Amino acid sequence: MSTRCYIGLGSNQADPAAQLRQACAALGALPGSRLIGCSQLYASAPMGPQDQPDYVNAVACLETSIPPLTLLDELQRIEQQQGRARKAERWGPRTLDLDILLYGTQQIASERLQVPHYHMHARAFVLYPLAELEPELIMPDGTPLQQLLQKCPAQGLRALADASAQG
Repeated sequence: MSTRCYIGLGSNQADPAAQLRQACAALGALPGSRLIGCSQLYASAPMGPQDQPDYVNAVACLETSIPPLTLLDELQRIEQQQGRARKAERWGPRTLDLDILLYGTQQIASERLQVPHYHMHARAFVLYPLAELEPELIMPDGTPLQQLLQKCPAQGLRALADASAQG
C-alpha cells in the first residue's frame, strides 16, 4: 500500500540547485516509491546564523510504500551520499537537508521523527513550494494549507527563474 508524502529539500553549499535536483532524482529511485513531482526552487535567507549563504529550497511529492522511519533512514542515506556531515550546530550550512514534512494523514511523534514536521506551519520556504504542488491540501489536523499560507508571509522568499527541482 502506498502513501503520499511530502519531503522538504534544502541546501546552501556545493551548488545548491544541483544538490536539490540530484536529491529529487534519488527520491524517485527509492524502492517502492514513485516521484509525483517537485516544486520549483526557492531562495531564502538562512534560519539561525546569518553568516552563511542563502538557502535553496523545494518540496517533493512522493508515493511510497516505505514506512516512515525507514524512509527517514533512506533520506539520511541520500544526504550522506551528497556530502552531508551532521554537526551539533543547528541550522548551520549544509550540502543537503531532507525532511519528511507530511506522511499521508499520519501524525507521528517519536524520538527520531515528528510528522507533520515541527514549525512547518511558520516556514514560508516549506509552505509556498508545498502549495505549488498541492494547493488544496488539508493538514492532518484538518487545517487547510491555504489558511496556513495566509498567516505566513513570504518573508523574502523568491522563486528562482525557470528552476525546477526536477531539472
